[in-house]
Amino acid sequence: MYTLKKSLGQHFLIDENISRKITGSIRPSRPGQLLEVGPGGGALTKYLLEMEGLNFKAVEVDPEKVTHLLKTYPALEGKLVNKSFLEMEKPFEGPFSIIGNFPYNISTQILFRIIEWRGDVQCVVGMLQKEVAQRIAAAKGSKVYGVTSVLLQAYFDVEYLFEVTESCFNPPPAVKSAVIRLTHASHTLEIKSDKKLFLLVKTAFNQRRKTLRNSVRGLFDPAVLKDDIFNKRPEQLSLQEFADLTHQMN
Repeated sequence: MYTLKKSLGQHFLIDENISRKITGSIRPSRPGQLLEVGPGGGALTKYLLEMEGLNFKAVEVDPEKVTHLLKTYPALEGKLVNKSFLEMEKPFEGPFSIIGNFPYNISTQILFRIIEWRGDVQCVVGMLQKEVAQRIAAAKGSKVYGVTSVLLQAYFDVEYLFEVTESCFNPPPAVKSAVIRLTHASHTLEIKSDKKLFLLVKTAFNQRRKTLRNSVRGLFDPAVLKDDIFNKRPEQLSLQEFADLTHQMN
């Protein structure tokens, strides 16, 4: 039917129970708009197409999979975009949700694009490498709390839903997988600007073993750096503390 391309990191989900569990976790609005990222062989697509009252689109970079999907699921005609998710324009006007078995080699880039679209993105359900999912959901103080933890949790509520074993895929990946859900943040952070937050968080965690005073000294005036908060390492700071510091940056 189709070939698996290692260059695209293709590992296709073959467990029907997991497919139903993933698609059942999405919460599009009614009437809803939903984008599937990387449908591949259609493991999720066939269940998504059954959802009533849904304005559905899918984006797939591999032309061979596009041909297979259109032949297998004629209802996809006019709904399938043959392009990389990272290169496509925003797929809908107004609110929409996103679902997918995200290609693990670009999953972080996908999530940062979703941050860019956060004003319209209502819900995201994505399967990722387990370690990446754990980092996204990590709490302050965790060894894996880092850039993706802070930046995604600043804009979304993160739920670590469930894990998926290697045997659920063909071919089985060398890494474990997990599914997360993102929804609009229930908290409100007063951030000076997104640009300042991204710069602060990335600079701080680039040298995560150092105290903030040493890692981010170039972003603040010397007088500000005297504050006790700069004695902490980045993984010790809460979302609110990162947000507050953006107002004191140069």
